Amino acid sequence: MDRSDVCYLITRTHRRDENGIMQPTESETEVFCNVQSVSASEWFNGGRSGLNPEFRFTMFEGDYMGQDIIKYNGIRYAIYRTYHAKDNNIELYVQKEGGVQ
Repeated sequence: MDRSDVCYLITRTHRRDENGIMQPTESETEVFCNVQSVSASEWFNGGRSGLNPEFRFTMFEGDYMGQDIIKYNGIRYAIYRTYHAKDNNIELYVQKEGGVQ
């Protein structure tokens, strides 16, 4: 499988600042992936559930550590579904959300 695209998995954590207030921080992990549009049935079924599916990212399963945000071509997407595929691959189904831009 071609993995010539690059995306960034974003991990969110929280740390206490000097005043004891929890502050969010993010770190990015670069991974190689394959990017495809979602199928018509995924788009249709997602729309019926209030989602706006856009892409399916396929990567090595070991690269994914449960992140819920992915960045591709400078745009952030929310991961709404994963699928453990064959040959140690995982598929991440994503949608754009106004709140994560």
